[in-house]
Amino acid sequence: MGLFEWARNQFIEIIEWVDDSRSTLVYRFPVYRKEIKQGAQLTVREGQAAVFVNEGKIADVFGPGMHKLTTRNLPILATLKGWKYGFESPFKAEIYFVSTRLFTNLKWGTANPIMMRDKDFGVLRLRAFGTYAMRVNDAGKFLKQHVSTSGHLDADAITNHLRNLVISRFADHLGTAEIPALDLAAKYDELGFDLQKSLNEEFHDQGLGLENLTVENISLPPEVEEALDTRSKMAVIGDMGRYTQFQTANAIPTAAANEGGIAGAGMGMGVGFGMGNMMAAQMGHMMVPNGMVPQGDQFSGQMGAGAPAQSAAPAQESPQERLQKIAGLLEQGLISADEAKDLRAKVLASLV
Repeated sequence: MGLFEWARNQFIEIIEWVDDSRSTLVYRFPVYRKEIKQGAQLTVREGQAAVFVNEGKIADVFGPGMHKLTTRNLPILATLKGWKYGFESPFKAEIYFVSTRLFTNLKWGTANPIMMRDKDFGVLRLRAFGTYAMRVNDAGKFLKQHVSTSGHLDADAITNHLRNLVISRFADHLGTAEIPALDLAAKYDELGFDLQKSLNEEFHDQGLGLENLTVENISLPPEVEEALDTRSKMAVIGDMGRYTQFQTANAIPTAAANEGGIAGAGMGMGVGFGMGNMMAAQMGHMMVPNGMVPQGDQFSGQMGAGAPAQSAAPAQESPQERLQKIAGLLEQGLISADEAKDLRAKVLASLV
């Protein structure tokens, strides 16, 4: 290798960066011991920015395109180096390539529950998670805030910091919004929009832009969700008295079909009837045709003086008593299972 060839190899003539990782935010171009030749070609691709740093100070920033390095397009660096009349010899400077593409699908979520006071349930512990996207909007400002002397920076290196920032602001925003817990699901879009708006300034101060912040889920504690499920079931069931009667009547043929199961059916019916006592008042109108049993004095007065007192009409059997009798007859073998099923159907039909 001749002297001229050796000298030419000491100069950098083409400066570019091709990133295959898709996760790199900052890459420092290797200039150590090599000098940049006057008129060297700088290639900055779409989604990149090139930052020249001289002795720790940010100088010139280049956007996408092909640039020939001269004092004309390096005004700040020329001033820092004291080039009053242009430069003819090679020079040294640190060159950082910064990815300005959009980094999407970044996750955020609460590591610990957020305490919130709710007007319906009192104090609640809520968890939430979602996604956001970010990009570098100001390469120089971003280098000052996050890079320092590092020659390589991945997105993972700052996502923890950004995630904690999002969670902190989300907790503040959720506490001041005073949205009832049962209405939170309908407010996800609104919460995400307001949260992004409140975070834009803090991201801007770091040379970043925040985009597409979403709230995907806000969940209640498991015990609260279980209580809500129970409450929903009760609302679906409605009338507990009729529900108990229906369950008890359905148990008769099922128990009769099992081996020796009719005694168990009687026991189950007893439990069911015990629960069914709560609706005795609702069934009271079925005791007599007119819905009530006349009292003795009132009945005598209506008959007139000297008229012989007549006993009140015997009360009709309640559906529970009739079902108990059907179960007893079936257990004693006086009726068949099919007959018991037909009788049970008639009792149920009388309830409609």
